[in-house]
Amino acid sequence: MSMAVDLRMLESVHVPQSLHKRRRISVDGVDNFLSYQVSRQVETSLPTLRRSDYYTKPCLSELAIEEFTNPGYCGRVLDFTVGRVGYGWIKFVGETDIRCLDLDGIIKFNRCEVIVYEDESSKPVVGQGLNKKAEVTLVLRPKPLDYFTKGHLRKIVGILKHKTASQGAQFLSFDPLNGEWKFLVQHFSRFGLSEDEEDTVMNDVSPEARVPTELNDIEDSDVDEVTALEDPTLLSHSLPAHLGLDPIRMKELRLLLFPAEEVEEDGFSGMHSRDSPPFVKEPSMTPLHYSSSKTERKLSPHLVRKTPLALIEYNPGSFSSNCQGSMLMAQQNKGLHLKASTSEGFKLDLKLLKTPLAGGHSHIVVDAALFMGRSFRVGWGPNGVLVHSGMPVGSASAQCVLSSVINLQKVAIDNVIRDESNQVKKELIDLCFDSPLNIHKELNHEIKRVDLGTFDLKLQKLVCNRVTLPEVCRSYIEIIEKQLEVSSVPPLSRVLFMHQVMVWELVKVLFSARKLRAEFKSLEADDEEDMVPDGRQKYPEVDPEALPVMRRAEFSYWLQESVYHRVQEDISSLDESSDLEHIFLLLTGRQLDAAVELAASRGDVRLSCLLSQAGGSPATRSDVAHQLDIWRKNGMDFNFFEENRVRLLELLAGNIHEALHGVKIDWRRFLGLLMWYQFSPDISLPVVFNTYQKLLNDGNAPYPVPIYVDEGPVEEARNWEIGEHFDLAYYLMLLHARQEDDFGALKTMFSAFASTNDPLDYHMIWHHRAVLEAIGTFSSNDLHVLDMGFVSQLLCVGQCHWAIYVVLHMTHREDYPYLQTNVIREILFQYCEVWSAQDSQWRFIENLGVPSSWLHEALAIYFSYNGDLTKALHHFIESSHWQKAHSIFLTSVAHSLFLSAKHSEIWRLATTMEDHKSEIEDWDLGAGIFISFYVLRSSLQEDSNTMTELGTLENKNDECTDFIERLNKCLAVSGSKLSVDARAVYSKMAEEVCSLLLSDSGEGSSGEVQLSCFDTVFTAPVPENVRSYHLQDAVSLFTSCLSEMAQ
Repeated sequence: MSMAVDLRMLESVHVPQSLHKRRRISVDGVDNFLSYQVSRQVETSLPTLRRSDYYTKPCLSELAIEEFTNPGYCGRVLDFTVGRVGYGWIKFVGETDIRCLDLDGIIKFNRCEVIVYEDESSKPVVGQGLNKKAEVTLVLRPKPLDYFTKGHLRKIVGILKHKTASQGAQFLSFDPLNGEWKFLVQHFSRFGLSEDEEDTVMNDVSPEARVPTELNDIEDSDVDEVTALEDPTLLSHSLPAHLGLDPIRMKELRLLLFPAEEVEEDGFSGMHSRDSPPFVKEPSMTPLHYSSSKTERKLSPHLVRKTPLALIEYNPGSFSSNCQGSMLMAQQNKGLHLKASTSEGFKLDLKLLKTPLAGGHSHIVVDAALFMGRSFRVGWGPNGVLVHSGMPVGSASAQCVLSSVINLQKVAIDNVIRDESNQVKKELIDLCFDSPLNIHKELNHEIKRVDLGTFDLKLQKLVCNRVTLPEVCRSYIEIIEKQLEVSSVPPLSRVLFMHQVMVWELVKVLFSARKLRAEFKSLEADDEEDMVPDGRQKYPEVDPEALPVMRRAEFSYWLQESVYHRVQEDISSLDESSDLEHIFLLLTGRQLDAAVELAASRGDVRLSCLLSQAGGSPATRSDVAHQLDIWRKNGMDFNFFEENRVRLLELLAGNIHEALHGVKIDWRRFLGLLMWYQFSPDISLPVVFNTYQKLLNDGNAPYPVPIYVDEGPVEEARNWEIGEHFDLAYYLMLLHARQEDDFGALKTMFSAFASTNDPLDYHMIWHHRAVLEAIGTFSSNDLHVLDMGFVSQLLCVGQCHWAIYVVLHMTHREDYPYLQTNVIREILFQYCEVWSAQDSQWRFIENLGVPSSWLHEALAIYFSYNGDLTKALHHFIESSHWQKAHSIFLTSVAHSLFLSAKHSEIWRLATTMEDHKSEIEDWDLGAGIFISFYVLRSSLQEDSNTMTELGTLENKNDECTDFIERLNKCLAVSGSKLSVDARAVYSKMAEEVCSLLLSDSGEGSSGEVQLSCFDTVFTAPVPENVRSYHLQDAVSLFTSCLSEMAQ
C-alpha cells in the first residue's frame, strides 16, 4: 500500500480565516499556491513512513488533513497506531506527539518481534516520543482451529505469559484463531519471540494431544488466569534476567559500551535528500530483491571489532591506586581502527541501584562488568593468586568501585605460620611442617611399586601398631608444645594448638592397645613414681575383660583435663555466696575432692557425704532418686529448697536433664555428666558415645561444636551453622564406637573445619588421618581433597620435597593410575626454580624414587623458557629427550660453539646423542654432519702411514664428495630456516675439508684424479673468493695436463 498523500484532496477543505491572516495569503486564487503552501506547512509536522508494508492509523493523508484544519494536531494524536501487514501493530495509549518522527528508523517489525528505538543514543526518556505506554499486538503463525486442544491452548498461553513477564510487560490476551498475542508495555526497547521460540510455542504439543475440540467454552477470563509454565527456552538477551538484573537496562548499557555500526535495514538505501518533495511516493523493492539483499547481509557480517568507550576519569599516565596490589587496565585495543565518534565516554554513577551481586559480594557495579571486554572474568593464577575486578576480597568497605580496577590477591594458605602482626615466623615453618613430617618419615612404611610402563613409582603407606601408638602421639605432642612456646602466636592459634594436643591424647586413649604382660602404670603413676625403687616392678597379667574399664578410666581422666579450664572460667565469675552453684560447676568437671571440701567447709556434712559417693555405686544413685520421688509424691513444696541444692540432688540421682534445666554447658561437660552420673561405672565407652549421639539427633544434647567456635572469637560462633561442622574429638569418639562398622563421615571428619577455622589448613589433620589409617581404624581411597590441601600448603611455604612425599602417600586407584604421576610432574614443572635451588630438596626427591629424568625435563623446559639453551640442552640429554636435545643442539648451540672453536664440547654432545640416533629424526643432516666432519678432518690430517690405511687420493675424494653432498642436501632441505651462523659453519666445514683434500692431491696422483678433486671442491658451499682461488689452481692444473698430453 502507498503511504504518499494526494494533495488534491485538500483543495476542497474549508480553510479557517484566521489561518489565512497569519500566513498573509488570500482565499482567492488558491489553486496552485495553496498546494505548495500546505506542503511546506505539513512537512514540518507530519511523521515520515516510506516502507510499503507499514501503515499508520490515522493514515498520513488523514494526519495531513487534520494538521491543516487543526494546527498542532500531530502533537496530540489520540491512540496513534503503527503496524506492519502480517506482523502486528502498536497502539500508543493516550495522546502521542508524532511530529517530525522518522517512523522508518524508530519502529521495526520482525517475525514475532517489535523493536522501537533500536539506536539507544536517539531514544528519548520514558513518556516522550514513542517511548511510552503502548498496547502491542504481534501476529504468530496461525494454526487451524482443530490444531488446538484445551490443554494445549492453556499451555501456549502460560508460556506467552511467562515470556511477557520476563520482558517486563503485562500479558493481555492470545487469540488462537488469528494468532494475535497482545500485551501492554510501559516503555520500549525490544519485545517478542525469536523464530525458534515461536516454533517451540506453536508446535510444542504431542500428536495425541492434537484432537479437535470446541473452543467456544473457553472464556477470555479463563485464558488470562492460566498459570505461567516454566519454559527452558529463553530470549537471547535474558541472561541478565536469569541473574536477577534488568534485561532492558543491560541492553541499554551494552549498546552504550559497544556502539553498533549503522547498518541499512530491510534493503533500503537510507534517507531521502532534503531537496526531494516530502510526499513523493518512493519505489519499493521487489520481494526477490529484498530477500537476496537480506541474505547477503546475513552471510557477510561486519568484522569490525566494537571498541568500548574509555572512562573520562582514566589517565593513561597514572597507575596509582589506593588499593595495594591493584592496577587500572591499560588500553588493550592499540593498533585497531577506531570508529570516529562524538561521544566523550561515560561516567559511572556509583549511586546506581545495587543488584543482588553488587550488594552481597564484592560491591562491584555489575552493569559495567563488560567495560574492559566481553571475555574478561575472574581468573586463578599459580600458587593461589586471584585476579578479579571490583572490591578486594575480604574488604569491609561498602563503597562501590569501578569494574575497571583489577585486583591481584593471593590466598592466605600460610596463616598457620604467621604471628599476631601477620608476619611469617620461620620457627613455625619448621614446627608446623618439617618436624611432624620427619616424625612421619621415621616411622615404618610399606613400599608399593606401581608399574606404569616406561617407569615405576614407589608409593608409600605408613605402618603402625596400636602398641606403639602412645609413643607416636607423644612425639607429635612434644612438637605442638614447642609451637606454644613461640612468641607472638595469635590467641586463636594457641587455642587450636592446645586442641591438637588434646586430640592426640584422645587418639592415644581411644585407639592404643596394651601388652598383657607389660608394665602397668596407673593414672597416679606420676605421683607415685618415687615410691618405686627402680621402676622395674612387674605387674601381673592384665585381665582382657578389664581393658574396656581401663580405657573408660583413661577417657574419664582425659575428659576431666579437657574441661578443667572451662570449669575454672565459670567459677571465676561467681560471687562468694554462690557455694551451691560453685559445687555444681565442680561436679560438671568431676572435681569431686574440691566439691566435698567446699561442702564440708560450709558445714553441710550431709551434702559432702553424698558428694563423696557421686558417680559411684548405682545403689547410692538409686537411693537419691527414690528419695526425690517420695518427696514429690508427698507433695513437698520444692520452693522452700534452694534451687541449686535441688539441682545437685537431681544430678546425684542421675537425672542430668533436670539438673541442667536453665543451665548451658559445653558438649564435653554434658558428655561427662552423662558418663559419670547417669551410667554405671561398668558401661563401655561405645554405649556412652552412641547414647550421646542419639540425644544429639533428638535435640536433647548440646552440639559438639568445633573448638574455634566453642572457645574462639565471637565472630566464629556467629558464622557457625547448626550441623555444619562438628569437632574432631566427637568424630574420633564415633569412630571408636563403630570400629567394626563402615564409618561414613570420613570426609567431614578430616575436613579442615573439624579442627581449625582456616579452611586451607591441613597441616595436622593429615597426620591424624595417616596415623589412624595406619593402625587400621578405617580404610579409604577418596580423601584426595585432604592430601591436595596439604600439598598446597607445603608448596606455598616452598617445601616442594615434602609435597612430593605427601603425594606418594596418596592411595593408588586403578581408575586413576596416573594421578600421582601427574601431580608430581606438575609440582616439578611449576616449582622448578624452588626445588632446584636447594641441593637438599633435590636429593630428597631423588631418594623418594622419583625418576631423575623428570627433574631434568622440568629444568630443561625452565631453562628453555628463560632462554638459557645451553643448560636446556644439557638437561634434555639427561632426561633422554633426544629429539628435543638434537633440535636445540642444531638450532642454537652447535653453531655458536663451532664459531667459538669449542670443538671438543661439540664432539662430546654429538657423540652422546649418537647412541640414540635411531630416535632422532634427520640425524644424518643434523648432528651427524658434525661427527662426520670431525672424523673426516682427522682422517685427512693423519700422516701418510695412516693415510695408506684410508686409501688413495681417489678414496679421499669419494669421502669428501659424500660429505659435501650431505652439506648441500642439508642446505636444500632447511632453506631459509637456517640462520646466518649455521650457513657460516657449513661454509667453514666445506672450506676446511676442501683445503685438506687439495693439499694431498700433489705428488703421486694423476691429473685426472686431481681434476676430479677440483670437481668436488666446486660443488661445495664455499665463499666465492675461495671458489675463485681454487678455480685458478684448477685452470693451472688443466693447462699443465694439456701440455703434458701435447708432448
